[in-house]
Parts: sequence; C-alpha cells; structure tokens
Amino acid sequence: MSASRTRPSPVTAASPEPGRDCPLCPRLVGYRMENRQAHPDWFNGPAPSFGSTDARLLVVGLAPGRMGANRTSRPFTGDYAGVLLYDTLLRYGFARGVYAARIDDGLELVDCMVTNAVRCAPPGNRPTPEEESTCRPFLAARIASLPNLRAIVTLGDVSRRNVLRALGHKPGAAAAGHGVETDLGALRLFSSYHCSRLNTNTGRLTPEMFRKVFASVRQHLDRGPA
Repeated sequence: MSASRTRPSPVTAASPEPGRDCPLCPRLVGYRMENRQAHPDWFNGPAPSFGSTDARLLVVGLAPGRMGANRTSRPFTGDYAGVLLYDTLLRYGFARGVYAARIDDGLELVDCMVTNAVRCAPPGNRPTPEEESTCRPFLAARIASLPNLRAIVTLGDVSRRNVLRALGHKPGAAAAGHGVETDLGALRLFSSYHCSRLNTNTGRLTPEMFRKVFASVRQHLDRGPA
C-alpha cells in the first residue's frame, strides 16, 4: 500500500508511542511526507522509544534528527549525537554490544530506555511549542509505563521542560543547567546539555562533562532506593 493511501494509526491519550502515521501535528506531517517522497527508503515516521520497559533510567532527547532517527527509526542512531550518547551508555553499563549507527548493529540497552520529547523530525530540528504540547501525552504515558523508573536524564532545555510538564510540574521545578540534579518524589532528574555536534564542536559540552552526568546516574542507581 502506498504511503498516500495508508490510513493513520489510531492513537490514544494513554499510548506511550504515536501511531506510524500520527496525524496530530500538521507541520510535522507535511515534513514527514516531504521526506517520504524524497527518500522512500527511510523510516520517515515517529521514532519509537528504544530500550526495556523494566528500565530504571530514561534518557529523553529533543526530537529525531532528519538524517538520524527519522532515517533509521532508532533514537540517536545515524547522526553525531548518537556517537557520544551510546559510547557513554556503553561506558557506564547501560548498553552492551557495539554502536555502528545502524538499527541492525546489535546494540542493546541495559536497564535503560531512550526516547524523545517530540517523536517526529521537525524542520530545522526545532519543534514549535504547540508541537511539544501536542506530543507531550506520549511522553507522559511513556514515563508512566516504566514501573521501575528512578532516574531521568534530560538532554537539553526543551527536554527538561517537557519532562517536568509531563510529570505534572512547572518548568521551574528543576533548575536549568548542565549537571543539575533534582529530586521529584521517587524520581531524580539529571539535566545535561544536548550531545549535539554544535555543542561539542563549540566546547559547550565536552565528553568528560557528559560522562560525569551518567557517572552520577550510575552512582545513584547503584546506591539503591532511599
């Protein structure tokens, strides 16, 4: 069946993942269709979360990159941000295998899930506030679906704000800034700058700074519940 004849998959407020042809954000749908026409061999849809539902750690990014998850279907796979992210997850025992920027590379996450605040690739890598709000119920449902969750790492300020709102908090409930840790009931929020090429090339985020966040997550989880 051609993409133009595919019926939108049903979505509900309780769904942790959008349907393959989620119709909720007109601008993102239009961009998706442009990419499907130009690159029919790409995934070109809402990138599903990656990892285990028994995870204690959730890593939340901004949105799929056009050449990354929008192309490969796996968060942070196919663009530079994934190199630093998955290398760090492997280093601290949150993944096993080898990251080769392909969904068939055999990489597995351990006690960890990776997702995005907005599930469809936005033009210019910038979702609008309305698109963030529209997609947020999926993030809230994904968080609620993880019974063992104890830690969330937010990559970038858009992720931080959306996670807080998905948890029912105001954006000011956790301060912005790299390396900030905030307890929200049984959850601890770890804020990080986004692991984008822009941030690493400019020195705003170094691999050492990024690794320090996940070292803190590992220490927190290894201590066990308070």
